[in-house]
Amino acid sequence: MLEDFLAFIVASFPELMKSIIALFIVVDPLGNIPIFMSLTKKMGKEQRKKTFDTATITGFILLLSFALAGQQILLFFGVSIHSFMIAGGILLLIIAMRLLIAGSWQEAATSLETVGAVPIGCPLLVGPGAITTTILSLQRSGIIITTISVVVIFAVVWLIFNFIDPVYHFLGETGALVIARVMALFIAAIAVQYILNGFDWSSSNF
Repeated sequence: MLEDFLAFIVASFPELMKSIIALFIVVDPLGNIPIFMSLTKKMGKEQRKKTFDTATITGFILLLSFALAGQQILLFFGVSIHSFMIAGGILLLIIAMRLLIAGSWQEAATSLETVGAVPIGCPLLVGPGAITTTILSLQRSGIIITTISVVVIFAVVWLIFNFIDPVYHFLGETGALVIARVMALFIAAIAVQYILNGFDWSSSNF
């Protein structure tokens, strides 16, 4: 059984790498480091670690659910992937505007679970782009390749979160602040693109 599985992985390695790379680019844990730190800047080291653990678990469970039953989940709620992109894009846009204007997701103090689950776990790690990429991978490569890709990506996310402080200190407070604002601008642009793509598809079907 194990030999058959290893043979399958070897035979499917190019497709697996494509799926992993595509998902890593969309999840973008490295590019979002300044934003993660901005969202947790008032927390101590232990609080931040717990928040990032919550974010990792939340993101992993959510994306794995879509990897296993993405189309069925959307069909159950009667939602198309394009409607999901519009809703997710609006939420991302709100987050980006708060980060650009206020410098943080919320001005008031929030619980560790709240910040870890929303917005870090979803939609920053697992947003409409990651969910869409996962569903497309499921259609193209099958459930085994897609599931392995999700597991690998969140193993990488966990490692990045565990070494996030040295990376952030390397950037410096000013550098991290600038990068966080720039990344927030890119998130806003991505959010607008998701919304436009969703509306373009809806218009073409009238």
